Amino acid sequence: MDSRALTGRRQAGSPFTPHIHPVRFLQPDRPSRCLPDVDQTATGPDRIAAQLAADLDAGFAALFEAHQNVLFSTALRICGRWADAEDLTASAFLRAFRALSGYDRERIAGLRTRPWLLTILLNAWRNQVRTAARRPREVLDAEPPEREARGASAEAQAERHETSRELAALLDLLPDRQRVAVVLRYVADLPIAEVASVLGCPPGTAKSHVSRGLRRLRELQDARVLQDARVFQDARVCRGDRALTTERENLR
Repeated sequence: MDSRALTGRRQAGSPFTPHIHPVRFLQPDRPSRCLPDVDQTATGPDRIAAQLAADLDAGFAALFEAHQNVLFSTALRICGRWADAEDLTASAFLRAFRALSGYDRERIAGLRTRPWLLTILLNAWRNQVRTAARRPREVLDAEPPEREARGASAEAQAERHETSRELAALLDLLPDRQRVAVVLRYVADLPIAEVASVLGCPPGTAKSHVSRGLRRLRELQDARVLQDARVFQDARVCRGDRALTTERENLR
């Protein structure tokens, strides 16, 4: 797959599917394969990098298929708008292809493709932020309705979308550095060492960004739950007052 083929797929319709786990980092007691805050390092050869070094076009098709969803999910949670995330993801792949075209085989073979692509994605996003006024971000579902799993009940679909909207709203309230770190760790599933590599900071700093972001997310969630409880209680009191008024009128 070359850059023209990728552009054609982009124009034909979104090829991206989100890869999102909406609540696992908002619920610290919920079992999760990546929730424990421990250092991890990527080991072993990168299979996709080896394919790229052997055949750039065929390897790039494998690269796209392997990483398109995680790149789109990351873009969606960082920029907040579905269409912007599509454009940002497509732009990242185009930039990656152009970069690879100038690399020699040895350099390509040494790539860790997932953090490398995410670094390109974040650089493209930062460039957009610097060159354009920040627009209000829309809170969108993690997936469009037509991508719902078959057989899912209406109640399950509604709960999933509501959770996703809540997650997007909470992430939007974080400082950029914390939001990016949390998304890289828990949406892109990067180990701390790779989060640090993408952010261009020491692992301890990356871990701090993730920890502070998680703590702030949970504080925001707790505040929202408390606010919802107060609204519910106020509504009950209001209904009780109306019922009491009605009863008194009937007694007259």
